[in-house]
Amino acid sequence: MKCSVISLGCKVNTYESEFIKEKFKEKNYDIVEVDENPDVVVINTCTVTNQSDSKSRKMIRNARKLNPNSILVVCGCSSQQHKDNIVDTDIDILLGNKNKSKIIDYVEEFNKNHKKIVYFSDMKKEEFEDMKIGNFLNKTRAFVKIQDGCNNFCSYCIIPFMRGTIRSKDISIAYEEIKSLVEAGYKEVVLTGIHTGSYGTGKNYDLVDLIRKISALENLKRIRISSIEITELNDKFLDELKVNTKICSHLHVPIQSGSDHILKLMNRKYDVNYFINKINTIRNIRQDINFTTDLIVGFPEETEEDFKVTYDNLLKIGFSKIHTFPYSKRNNTKASYMKQVDEKVKSDRTHKILDLSLKLESEYYKKFIGKSVNVLIEEVTDKCSIGHTDTYIKVVVNKRLEHNKIYEVIIGNVDGNLVYGTVK
Repeated sequence: MKCSVISLGCKVNTYESEFIKEKFKEKNYDIVEVDENPDVVVINTCTVTNQSDSKSRKMIRNARKLNPNSILVVCGCSSQQHKDNIVDTDIDILLGNKNKSKIIDYVEEFNKNHKKIVYFSDMKKEEFEDMKIGNFLNKTRAFVKIQDGCNNFCSYCIIPFMRGTIRSKDISIAYEEIKSLVEAGYKEVVLTGIHTGSYGTGKNYDLVDLIRKISALENLKRIRISSIEITELNDKFLDELKVNTKICSHLHVPIQSGSDHILKLMNRKYDVNYFINKINTIRNIRQDINFTTDLIVGFPEETEEDFKVTYDNLLKIGFSKIHTFPYSKRNNTKASYMKQVDEKVKSDRTHKILDLSLKLESEYYKKFIGKSVNVLIEEVTDKCSIGHTDTYIKVVVNKRLEHNKIYEVIIGNVDGNLVYGTVK
């Protein structure tokens, strides 16, 4: 028996999809690509933008066209959002964001009675759905989902309605999962969630408590945080950053806009000065720390002046990479009722930010020329080895090295956004 699992969107979906793969492997399924005639196809969808929805729909159509006789399972945010529109389509098992951990059970049920299965839940009322992964197929870095849901309700975002409110994996369960991954040989763990920094809300522990607990695992060399809000980089976290060398010197901190006017319309919980001051405080703790970010361009009512202020503030902050998204209207969010920005204007502004991001990325990398860095090797070919530093710089070494081993490397050359080094 063969199964194909397709994951779209965020790292949380990636984690959930890896869990689904593991469950099928336990039932002796081979994990294959969608064009290798699988008996089951699982598509874990995304709805963060219109493009995400479009990609999800396209993937569903293609999977069914390629595999007319396969059991087609569709789950995730896009199906949760559009359940009324796809319930009558040629999908055998249709789920939202609940019971992804039970997909193998649904498949076995479908194999018995061949009746369509549809299950959706009110995500506002759900508890954390525990999943535990022991191995990640073809990956050196282990992702661990510790949190789900969001309480921020930014005016542009549909995800709190699709994922529900904040809830967390119990700290002892999270620790045991990470411990087993480290015992399986993983040297780097990525803590992930929809709103990762809110981990432990309503409990007697928080993100720093979990970091401290897993830091005691001797063979765990790196702890990476997938994304964290600027307001969650509190004094307790900063104190831990000062002393805990296992925390990677890379923080992905979404700014979304560099204009106070737009941040207020977005219902973000900070202004630009707060953001800049916090970044500067962290740079005083770790001088070479890498800051990357998310930015929405062409948000409703964004003027040329708002965009100029944003551009200037991005330069001032000095991110190394700006993940840029043109604003995508999500129906029934507050932003969908605001005055929309012309599509051509959005496109022009997006390209300007993309160009800026490439420039900032190259400038950040060049700071490391001649410096010694530690690289965890993730890809190996006959001619070269590729891995990441703890600052999340992707480094190419023109030599065959050992996979999943950390090497001390001297950065020798930066060609645009490609970084080359030699083993010290």
